[in-house]
Amino acid sequence: MVARSVSIRLKPNSVAEFTRIVEQEILPLLRNQKGFQDEITLVLPEGLQVVGISLWDSDDDANAYSRGAYRQVLTALEKVIGGPPEIHLFEVSNSTFHKIGAQIAA
Repeated sequence: MVARSVSIRLKPNSVAEFTRIVEQEILPLLRNQKGFQDEITLVLPEGLQVVGISLWDSDDDANAYSRGAYRQVLTALEKVIGGPPEIHLFEVSNSTFHKIGAQIAA
């Protein structure tokens, strides 16, 4: 399993609109992507920075999303983001929610 982390700077006073876009437009899109497992969205208390962490079955699934449907996500968020997102891909080593243990490659 892999995690795709996206850090986004929000425009001032846009948390409510950001949340609406995630719930009504982005989550339905993600649920239709091959290999998508879950999305966790974190917002700093002052509301100017968010981190979205999506969990995927494989690197291939996360990368296919990055090359395809992610463009729709950026378009949906255009009016609330204040700069280009920063993206990182991680291997998931542990998760109590998904009951994942570290998997060491032999």
